Amino acid sequence: EYTLARTPFNMNAPSMYRATAHAVRDRLIEQWNDTQQYWTEQDPKRVYYLSLEFLIGRCLQNSLINLDLQPAFAQATRNLGFKLEEVFDQEKDPALGNGGLGRLAACFLDSLATLNYAAWGYGIRYQYGMFEQRILEDGSQGEFPDFWLTHGNPWEIERLDVTYPVRFYGQVIIDEKTNRKKWIGGEVVQAVAYDMPIPGYDTYNVANLRLWDAKPSQEFDLGAFNQGDYVEAINARQRAEQISSVLYPNDNSSQGKELRLKQQYFFVAATIRDVLRRFRKVPRVWSDLPEKVSMQLNDTHPALGIAELMRVLVD
Repeated sequence: EYTLARTPFNMNAPSMYRATAHAVRDRLIEQWNDTQQYWTEQDPKRVYYLSLEFLIGRCLQNSLINLDLQPAFAQATRNLGFKLEEVFDQEKDPALGNGGLGRLAACFLDSLATLNYAAWGYGIRYQYGMFEQRILEDGSQGEFPDFWLTHGNPWEIERLDVTYPVRFYGQVIIDEKTNRKKWIGGEVVQAVAYDMPIPGYDTYNVANLRLWDAKPSQEFDLGAFNQGDYVEAINARQRAEQISSVLYPNDNSSQGKELRLKQQYFFVAATIRDVLRRFRKVPRVWSDLPEKVSMQLNDTHPALGIAELMRVLVD
C-alpha cells in the first residue's frame, strides 16, 4: 500500500508481484543486516566469489522456499484474489548470465549462504542480457536486446554511498614526496554498488551479491552544450554506461576487444577496492590479508584482478 502507492482494491498481477517481492525483501534485509553484524563481530575469514556471470534465476520463489514462507504468502495472495503461481510468472529473469558459468556461480553463492559461510559475490549489473529470442512474422528466429530492468528490480538495493573511481588510460608518474608511482590523467568512471540479498536454505544466514554499475564522473558537459555540441555534452556518460550495458559485447572488432578489457578491469578494480576497504575497517597489518580474505575467480574473466591487487598493494 505504501511502497507502490496502491490500495488492495487496485491491484493487477504485475503490481501484486512487486508488492510481494518488496514484502519478502524487507524480511531478507532484516536478516541480511543481522548476518553482516554477526560476521563483523566474529571477524572470520571471508570468501569473495568474482564472476562476470550470475545466472541466479527468479528470486521470489527461491526466497520464499528458503525462508519457509511459501504457504503463508500463498494464502495472503489468495486472499487478494491471486494465485501465487500467477505472481511468480510476473518476474523477469535477471539478465546477469547466460550459461553454465553463470549458473555455477549462482549455485556456489546459494551453497555458501546455506552452509553459513561469510561470503560475498561480485559481478556487473548489466543493463541488457545477451538477447531474447522471438519468432518473427515470416517464421524465422530473431534476436532482440533483453532489457530486464524495464520495470525495475525490487530485489536490489542501490548503494550510492559505496562508489569507487576507476581510471582508464592516462599515465604513471613518480611522486617526488613519497617516491611512489602515481596514476594520473585519462578517463575516470564511477563504479556504483547495487546489492542483492541471497538467502540460504533453512538458515538465518543471508549472503550478498554486489553488482557494479558504471556511471560517468561528469554527468553533463555544460560548456560543450552551450557551444552547440550536444553530442559531446553527453559523450562521457555514454562511454561510461557502455561498460555495464551488455554481457559479453561482441569482440570481433578492436573496439569490442577494448570494451571487453575495460569491462573486466572495471569489475575487478571496484571489487578489490571494496574488499580491501572491508579488510581495513578494523586495525590490521597487511600480513593478515591472506588470513582474512580469500578471493575465488570464476574462469579467466576476473584474471586482471591478480595484477590489480598487486598494483594496489605496491603503489
